[in-house]
Amino acid sequence: MLKSQYIPAWKYRLSHFMEFHIESAPSEINPHLYVSLKKGRLQLSAAKAVYSFEDLYTNFGKAFEKIQLKDMPQEVLILGFGLGSIPIMLERKLGKSYNYTAVEIDENVLYLANKYALPHLQSPIELICADALAFVQQSEEQFDIICMDVFLDDFIPEHFQYFDFLQMLSALLAPEGVLLYNMLSYLPQDVLATKVFFQDTFLKVFPKGTYVDVKGNWILLNDKGHLRANK
Repeated sequence: MLKSQYIPAWKYRLSHFMEFHIESAPSEINPHLYVSLKKGRLQLSAAKAVYSFEDLYTNFGKAFEKIQLKDMPQEVLILGFGLGSIPIMLERKLGKSYNYTAVEIDENVLYLANKYALPHLQSPIELICADALAFVQQSEEQFDIICMDVFLDDFIPEHFQYFDFLQMLSALLAPEGVLLYNMLSYLPQDVLATKVFFQDTFLKVFPKGTYVDVKGNWILLNDKGHLRANK
């Protein structure tokens, strides 16, 4: 867990029994953006969704446990940064030393990440305030790991589910690179929409693709070969 200098120790102890509001930072993009302390972890939330929850951001946490992650330095692209749950888990829980490029459209999210998360991380992280689509369209780099985690509250903007966007993500993947694409599967209509996207669009770009059901979300993978045996 991250121990922020802005939060007294007693709140961390009591947060295992009750949630504490820490700071609100509403923006035009996220009118109900706020940080709270829950279960000893900092949680970033919008009105209807949790954007970050340190190592308890279990959708990616469970997916990382099921795939083969290399120990050598990796270039990681994170689309939708939140409070940095992805590098927190990879660095502090899984012991990986990677280099991160993080793209986040909301300046207030970056303000909160700089205040509460980045001081506790050792990994090099380049934060870029930009629309993820614009970044993907213009980038000429390649990445070993791409984590697609762009939400506006509880939905993914439609243009991130187009065939052309997935093709651009594919072009940014290094040889043998892994894409983890976060999709909702909480409600029956979420499950149906995610299945349709996976079968009708995702598999057309990544024909060896699969998914990890992490209870409430599916993490789509570009290649089933990235899965660990017996996981």
